Amino acid sequence: MVLVAGFDLGSRSVKIALREGESYAFSSYDTVEFYRRYGRLKEGRLLVDLRALGLPEGVKIVSTGYGRNTVKIHGGKDIPEIKAHVLGAIAQTGLSDFTLLDLGGQDTKVALVRGGRLVDFQTNDRCAAGSGRYLENMAAVLGMKVEELGEYLEEPVELDATCAIFGESELVGRIIEGHPPARLAAGVNYTIWKRVRPMLENLLSDVVVFTGGVAYNRAVVEIIRRETGVQVVVPAEPRYNGAIGCCVYALQTEGERR
Repeated sequence: MVLVAGFDLGSRSVKIALREGESYAFSSYDTVEFYRRYGRLKEGRLLVDLRALGLPEGVKIVSTGYGRNTVKIHGGKDIPEIKAHVLGAIAQTGLSDFTLLDLGGQDTKVALVRGGRLVDFQTNDRCAAGSGRYLENMAAVLGMKVEELGEYLEEPVELDATCAIFGESELVGRIIEGHPPARLAAGVNYTIWKRVRPMLENLLSDVVVFTGGVAYNRAVVEIIRRETGVQVVVPAEPRYNGAIGCCVYALQTEGERR
């Protein structure tokens, strides 16, 4: 039985999916801590201490990385992140025609998939607005946990700034005006929609598969459903979608060699 590991080397966290047979096991690490404890550069590639991670030496590794700053793992195969996320979305949902929306820790990806193939895509990794990091910062300003933000979407306070830095200042101003926390939180969630709307509308289809850590925010899911009028599907493991896609690729290439 082939044992494969998919590594999604993200900007904020490293996600690992280990697949044996039909079963997955998942783990996640802070990116800086992962590099500090488990990796070092060797010949321009990342040498990972598999034993320290609890992985067997013979495991087949496929990795993907964040934006242009991809770190390639020594002894493994690396694939573009958009390919990994599309493969993961297909594997998790069984769909072959959809728009992929991935909102990660610090970037946004939108891809149009037809017949199980990538047709077009857009990415934005230059601005943290519309990302998990943005939600973390805004939740901190409101004195909420990130998970609590996802409870609010009604009567949102208008927030115009789509920049992560200016957004915090604007939110403080709205707090001073006396708006209730629930409406402010709803306003924060709607800014996610404002940020992703141009990219999403350019590549919109009848089904949106929503992945990445932001997909756990129930309010954002419902806002996108309301605003687009299409079906929004959140797979079972939205955060590990890229790592799952790496596993899928590993198994596909293994099958081709046999």
